[in-house]
Amino acid sequence: MIVEDVICPFCGCLCDDIRVEVEDNKITKVNRACRLGASKIRGHERIKAPMVREDGELVETSYEEAYQRAAQILYQAKRPLLYGWCSTVCEAHKKGILLAEEVGGVIDSTATVCHGPSIIGIEEKGLAGATLGQVKNRADLIVFWGSNPAEAHPRHSLRYSTNVRGKFTEGGRSEKKMIVVDVRKTRSSRNADKFLRIRPGTDYEVISALRMIVGGNGDLLPERVAGISKDDLVDMAEMMKAARFGAFFFGLGLTHSRGSYKNIDNSLSLVNELNSHTKFMIMPMRGHYNVGGFGQVCAWETGYPMAVDFSRGIPYFNPGETAACDVLANGEADAALVVAADPASNFPWSVVEKLAEIPVVQIDPFENPTTLISDVVIPSAVAGVEVEGTAYRMDGLPLRMKKLVTSSYPSDEEVLDGIIKEVRRLGDDN
Repeated sequence: MIVEDVICPFCGCLCDDIRVEVEDNKITKVNRACRLGASKIRGHERIKAPMVREDGELVETSYEEAYQRAAQILYQAKRPLLYGWCSTVCEAHKKGILLAEEVGGVIDSTATVCHGPSIIGIEEKGLAGATLGQVKNRADLIVFWGSNPAEAHPRHSLRYSTNVRGKFTEGGRSEKKMIVVDVRKTRSSRNADKFLRIRPGTDYEVISALRMIVGGNGDLLPERVAGISKDDLVDMAEMMKAARFGAFFFGLGLTHSRGSYKNIDNSLSLVNELNSHTKFMIMPMRGHYNVGGFGQVCAWETGYPMAVDFSRGIPYFNPGETAACDVLANGEADAALVVAADPASNFPWSVVEKLAEIPVVQIDPFENPTTLISDVVIPSAVAGVEVEGTAYRMDGLPLRMKKLVTSSYPSDEEVLDGIIKEVRRLGDDN
């Protein structure tokens, strides 16, 4: 069987032109996907069965027992953390938010350690956005700031930005200009028409200089800004002003640089000012394929996009206090549920040590370092391969992911339903 127009469940590009061959309920071939996406679709060694920790060792058990143990951990906790969510579908997000409300916990996504600053900056300034389809068809200038799509989003340039032919850019790459701003040379910078290598931590300074030039105050600048000559900055500003339609994509190099969300605020202001001269949009290069989906679901369910605390009985949002790393670092979380994420690999080591001190429940198709510190491990089906569902592309467009093969594993949604049922039973008994 050949399945056409499959959506890739790897990164925020959500490429929807994948062709998958299935034989005897097994995926035998994946066409058109990048190596990263093809590897995710094909899959690899799975967690075979639910496990609970007994005498320091993880031992196999039934799903029912795993649900009960997970429910006991979350129900008995005073302030559990429910973290992850961005590599699963929106239907699971809704169940996770319901569970967080049931147990009075804090729910947060992987955005908190990647594009969380982007969300805060957008809340403050607003977003001059567009769809990736508009970028494909109209953009003749692409800026990648603190982002390396050639390695992190391999098909972004081929489908949406620099190397694709659009309705109004029929010549493809020959009709487009590409600017890369980064602290080091990358595979993306090799293909750029202009590359600015800035000093680490000086993004805000460089963006401010560009704003001054765009605003007609470039004569006030010194000859060099953050290691970049004034002439290069003027050249970049003129390229942006001269574009018919410009697209500004930024990555973790900007959100994790000194200045954090203020870098995003400043970038948004730059794009707003460019729109006085031409048409320009800005978009974060989202990583996990449905990190944008969690923000959408969480916002319409709670009013906030991430880091929501239900311990007061109502949703409370205060990044810096209610984000995952904050509640762990401050010793406020006394249990954790990790869904479709690997905080043991991505959190600061001091925070991982705090996580290892509390009971941890993990829901994931695959083993990872977080499995080693978990007290309950519940394997689930791979969303977008073994389970259908909804995901949001990096531009905010919702897409429906297909089920390609049948699995004996329950979906994340079914696992969460099982835990919610046990939590409610414990509440009724008490």
